[in-house]
Parts: sequence; structure tokens; C-alpha cells
Amino acid sequence: MPTSPLQTIVETYNREGFVVVPNVIDKDLVGEAGQHVEWLMKKHPNTRPEALGHTLVAQDPFWVRLVSDDRLLDVVERFVGPNIGLFAAHYISKPPRDGQPVLWHQDGSYWPLSPMEVITIWLAVDDSDRENGCMRVIPRTQHSKLEKILPRNDIPNALSSGMDESLVDESKAVDIILKAGDVSVHHPNLVHGSEANNSARRRAGLTIRYIPTTTRITQTPWPCPFLFRGKAVPGINDYLPFPRYEAGKHMPFRGCETFGR
Repeated sequence: MPTSPLQTIVETYNREGFVVVPNVIDKDLVGEAGQHVEWLMKKHPNTRPEALGHTLVAQDPFWVRLVSDDRLLDVVERFVGPNIGLFAAHYISKPPRDGQPVLWHQDGSYWPLSPMEVITIWLAVDDSDRENGCMRVIPRTQHSKLEKILPRNDIPNALSSGMDESLVDESKAVDIILKAGDVSVHHPNLVHGSEANNSARRRAGLTIRYIPTTTRITQTPWPCPFLFRGKAVPGINDYLPFPRYEAGKHMPFRGCETFGR
């Protein structure tokens, strides 16, 4: 599994379609992210923990604080340049013995972006391995065309959809094994998925989709466009102000009183 220091991650990514960067986020912030998953589940009891998605981000100060962390942006900048926006973020938290699989798919098939210049950071909130349903990828499929999304309700799955599995050579699949605080980076055309969590451990991860500010979000209004670094391009996207923390409304976190001010 490709694991690279920052100076070589782009080379590995361009070759394989994905790369792992270890030890990006510190233990304390990862711990707060784990607490955030639990807080969100209590706040949205009728939502599956695999479906804590981008419609919840804009008014959540901790979520915006986490995905705008400079350590993540330093990784992202190597792929998209100095002008960085947020397109979306989504916790996929697979509870013990009940975590749903994510069927084989390509992210770009789902996204209203033009051009499809976007990078996904997958932040491990928990240790993630084969036993608890880690992400699996088919290396070097980033050069494949985007395939049609197929509805899939024959088995419970996190996206209720997938791609034509006859196009997937599972014999080439690689498990993305991460420690909490590690990240993986993958291309929007890369074929990937994950199996169910039948273990006694939670497997929570946060997918974060970053775009250069030259990429247009073609669906408007969009729930969570934020500008995190550099400059916006006039006429491309309208970005939201950072939300401010309100006691009793939002999850408290380190620095919450001054975040967004």
C-alpha cells in the first residue's frame, strides 16, 4: 500500500490513483472528531451513522474547523494548488456488527462539478482495517471513465447504489489500512468501496472533498461551499461565512469560543 512523505505523495498518487499519508492529525483532534460522530448521532437519531453527510456541515463550527485544519490543507495544496475550497464532507461511521458496506463505485459519478478537478481526503477517525470494514481500492483505475450509477437496494448499503460490478476486478483490490489520524487521498475516478463492519469495533472515517477555486459547483444552491485558502475566482462559486459557536447549540471543542470570529 503506497505510503509516502509529503514530498512524494503526488508522484505516488498519479501512478496508483491513491496514496496514504500517516500521522496528519493529532490524537486530541481525532478524539474530538470521534466525539463529534457520537454527538451527531444523538442529534440526528433517525439518520444512519454511515449517512452523516454534507447537508449538516454549514452550521456546524467543529465540522468546519476540522476540515479547514492547516495540516489537511497542506496535503491538499500539493494536489489542487494554493486556492482551496470545500465541496463536501461526509462521515461514514460503521457501528460495531451493524456497519453497512459501501459498494464499488467512483466518486465523480455522483458529483455536480465542472471540471471534475477535485481531491478526496479520507481521514481515519478510528483505526481502520479489513476486520472492521476499511476502504478498499482498485489501484490504477483513475484512468477509467466514470461509469453510470446503478440503484442497489438488494442488500443494505451506505449509498443505496453502486456501479456495474462486472467492470471491477476484485482480485486487484488493496485494503487501505489506517491508524486514527492517518489520511488517504484518492482520485474521483478511482474504483473503491468497503465491506460491512462485523467486528466489535466502530469504524468511523471522514471523507472530505476539496476543489481548486477554478472548479464550479454546478448544482445551486449547494449546502456547504467554503473558501479555506487563497482566493476565489469571481463568478465561479459563492462561499459561505464560517459558522460561529453557540453554547447549547453546537458541540464544544478546543478553541470553540473564538472560531469563526
